[in-house]
Amino acid sequence: SRTTVLKQDPYPSTYQPLAAPPTLIRNATLLIGDGTRLEGADLLLREGRIARIGRGLEAPRDAVVVEAAGKWVTPGLIDVHSHLGVYPSPGLQAHQDGNEMTSPVTSQVWAEHGVWPQDPGFGTALAGGVTSMLILPGSANLIGGRGVVLKNVPATTYQQMKFPGAPWSLKMACGENPKRVYGGRGSAPMTRMGNVAGYRNAFIEAREYLKKLGGKEAPTQDLRLETLAAAINGEIQVQIHCYRADEMAIMLDLAKEFGFRVAAFHHGVEAYKIADEMADAGTCGALWADWWGFKAEAYDAVQENILIVDRARNGRGCAVVHSDSPEGIQRLNQEAGKVIGVARRAGIEVAPEQAIRWLTANAARVLGIEAQVGTLERGKMADVVLWNQNPFSVYAKAEKVWIDGALLYDRADPARQPTYDFMLGQEPL
Repeated sequence: SRTTVLKQDPYPSTYQPLAAPPTLIRNATLLIGDGTRLEGADLLLREGRIARIGRGLEAPRDAVVVEAAGKWVTPGLIDVHSHLGVYPSPGLQAHQDGNEMTSPVTSQVWAEHGVWPQDPGFGTALAGGVTSMLILPGSANLIGGRGVVLKNVPATTYQQMKFPGAPWSLKMACGENPKRVYGGRGSAPMTRMGNVAGYRNAFIEAREYLKKLGGKEAPTQDLRLETLAAAINGEIQVQIHCYRADEMAIMLDLAKEFGFRVAAFHHGVEAYKIADEMADAGTCGALWADWWGFKAEAYDAVQENILIVDRARNGRGCAVVHSDSPEGIQRLNQEAGKVIGVARRAGIEVAPEQAIRWLTANAARVLGIEAQVGTLERGKMADVVLWNQNPFSVYAKAEKVWIDGALLYDRADPARQPTYDFMLGQEPL
């Protein structure tokens, strides 16, 4: 039997859904998140969960009824690549907690221990319909540490935001970043050769650690090797910052060598070149619509990147729109809308019910939380967004956002719009 690496979380989630009355959203266009759309449909939220979906539903006696004719409803958006909280606003040096640049391999550090819940970026992301996100370490290191999935709720401690039951993610990085950071100091790695040797040495150590865990005498706990062994074991999702197709192919070979699966390549400007190989490996592409050219490894871009990854192997590909930006996270819907426009110019129609998967169901898969969120299905967490129109329009706005059935954002009600200490007293521009 397989040895379990991770025991009880020493920093467990203390997240508690806010109490809320039942809510019936009536007569909306529902994008379910699984490729289907329902017109003129109702959605009942009760006790933090999606209770019923259909037409002509009766409102419970104590329910809040939201008339939504002409409006659209989607699952809460999920950003699989964010640094909110570890690179918060205001952008002071004292707040820079995303990169532990003390060694090329720092798998012992956890991003959650650097999250500042008062980052006003959480509130602006909520106004864009984002209900969950993966907070990752930065990309200075070959292996930067663990990332944590958060629910986008107001909190004093990060544990009050920690998504219950979500697996951790391991952040790795290819290419220019680690070789620039460490090569610039005259130390390894300073080449792509050194990068790959660094990954391999780390996982060789972790493989031996894993073997010892299954033996008669367990080794002394090693935080660095524990994270890597758990990644090999499939207990931690592997997320890799990687731009070039040749390097992504090497990382897929690295995964085969050590027996782990890559959940997603992040940024992946050249993912279109190996889209079929990614689909075969069950690896998603967490990508931008059109962000490119800011360094050499980001140059060979095509605007059809997400579309090609999505359609690989007769639709078995997995594409996700991500942000890596406190601004981009506020308009993930518009980034996905750009891809729909690119497809149309290529003579391909992507329906809204298909595109929403890039922001919901596929993103949930990357984070290992698809059983709880990502689609509007009975029994799942009631993380829901009401849009004033088709969410992929440049004019679309999130009007209301519910997390576990509690209304946390209402564009028409200032009392339901998050405020932060840093923003108080500032004059509107």
